Amino acid sequence: MSAANPPRTVTAVNSSARARTRRPAGGPAAGPGAGRPDGVHGRFRDRLKGRLGEGLRRRRVREALADLALFLFMAYPLPFLTDVPVWLRVVAAPLLAAAAAMSRRAPLAAATVPAVLGLTATPELFTSTFAPSLVALSFLLGRRTQDVRPSLVAAALLCAAGLVLALTLPGADLWAWFTLVSTVLFAAVLPWLLGRFRRQQYELHSAGWELAARMEREQQLVAERTRLRERSRIAGDMHDSLGHDLSLIAVRAAALQVSPGVDADASASAAELRQAAADATERLRQIIGLLRQDTTELHQEPPTVSETVPDLVARTAASGVDICLRHHTAQEATEEEAAGEAGTGKAGTGKAGEGKAGEGAESDPSRLPPLVDRALHRVVQEAITNATKHAPGSAITVELRQGSTAVDVTVRNGAIPEAAPAAGAAAGADAGRPGPGGGSGTGLISLDERVRQAGGTFRAHRTDDGFEVTAHLPLTAEPLPPAAPEGDTGISRSREELAQARRRVRRGMVNALWIPVAATAALAVLMYGFQLYTSHQSVLPQHTFEQLRTGDAETSVTPRLPSYEFDEESRPYGAPPDPPHTDECRFYRTATFDNSPLYRLCFADGRLSHKDRVTNERDDG
Repeated sequence: MSAANPPRTVTAVNSSARARTRRPAGGPAAGPGAGRPDGVHGRFRDRLKGRLGEGLRRRRVREALADLALFLFMAYPLPFLTDVPVWLRVVAAPLLAAAAAMSRRAPLAAATVPAVLGLTATPELFTSTFAPSLVALSFLLGRRTQDVRPSLVAAALLCAAGLVLALTLPGADLWAWFTLVSTVLFAAVLPWLLGRFRRQQYELHSAGWELAARMEREQQLVAERTRLRERSRIAGDMHDSLGHDLSLIAVRAAALQVSPGVDADASASAAELRQAAADATERLRQIIGLLRQDTTELHQEPPTVSETVPDLVARTAASGVDICLRHHTAQEATEEEAAGEAGTGKAGTGKAGEGKAGEGAESDPSRLPPLVDRALHRVVQEAITNATKHAPGSAITVELRQGSTAVDVTVRNGAIPEAAPAAGAAAGADAGRPGPGGGSGTGLISLDERVRQAGGTFRAHRTDDGFEVTAHLPLTAEPLPPAAPEGDTGISRSREELAQARRRVRRGMVNALWIPVAATAALAVLMYGFQLYTSHQSVLPQHTFEQLRTGDAETSVTPRLPSYEFDEESRPYGAPPDPPHTDECRFYRTATFDNSPLYRLCFADGRLSHKDRVTNERDDG
């Protein structure tokens, strides 16, 4: 009874929790402690929402204060300056407030407001009242927009509209249009360029911080990859050394188990030792399977192997394994090729217990390159381990053939003998027939990779009666360079983005300098050309002046006069006062030069009342 109560209690609590989860928000709690998890999550969500909401509110407040400051800056001239009519200043106040409010969402529309107001006040566009607004909103337009085409089109349309007004409005001329173009250039285009420069500078800073963050992430990835490679190296070393030693322990335990003169208790202990070694080998294989990663080994000089291949064979033979070494030196290989005696060896061979396996130590080959020496040792060690594990009791032959340019090694084992001891058969029962089919295959894969890095070739295959491993290692080979990462173009994406941002900033700085200078130069050339044209068109020929008679009707005199008058706004210097009772006086050049004398024609009651010649000299006194 008491044993059955706890499950029912847990089920009831879980059912209540599920019921609370499905209950709509705001429903009553199921119990005193039932709402605790939901309450914690709810408080966390409420706190997160509160912080987000508070951040948004603060941002909106800052934006509202900034828009208010912008409006006050633009509206400040309205009550103090009188260069525009009162009705236009009254209308401008709400329009400027709307422009400040939409300067973030629609900066181009906001910048259009002061331009339209200025153009309404005068065809020259420039007014002291609306010029600060045009400058501020043009700067924000460049700061807050990415595309340049709409802004340039708007400036072109404004200049076109000013040209139309200059040609159609009474009292306006091309000089008013020149003033409009100058105002657009210095009060709109130049602030817009400065705003774009500020935007690109901000993008450069953002790209720099993003690059720094990416570099930190890349460093973390490199460190993680280094750790994975180290784990893979450790796994390979464990497989090579511990696996080999455990296999030899299992072989010795099996030999001790069936050795004559051993009592039952000792034989059982040997069997347990053999089984423990086999289990340890299997666990080691599983651990290595977890540690191995799909990464290449570090391309560095491997450590020098202290144990030579003859020493390894001798140590294996001392463990009771039927193994022999056939070592062919470079001189013997040359003699065999000359004599045509392929497949025979003159090196001493040894079997277990005869001590001849150590003869290879006396004819130890010259020191091999570290990479080749390590790979050679690994191939022989792994092949012996696989043979003792999968074909216990079979004869193993290690054939080492060293030439002047390369070294070849072959490790082959025969079939499991039918008269193999029962313990030995039990040691390899899990393996089946010879070959690495019963293992994971990672050892042979590692050998193939190591031999490939040494510039050699590796082959492992079954034979008619066993298994054979062959490796060819050149003595002058260098480690293969690491493969380039897929998609690597030499320049990272983040660095390219930073370089592009820097180019945009430099381009923006250059544009902010040369565009106003070039536009000013072009405008100056255009104004100078127009000045020459008007000067030429304001010359009254002498014969026409002599033909004019006092008392002629103004309607008959005007068609014979030049298209333009003297182009100074004020009266010419040195001109005498106008005669009394005249309505207006017109001045025309006698020649194209500025200091040439002038003709004066005065009209009264629609007729020519006076004509004379006056000087155009400045009175500096």
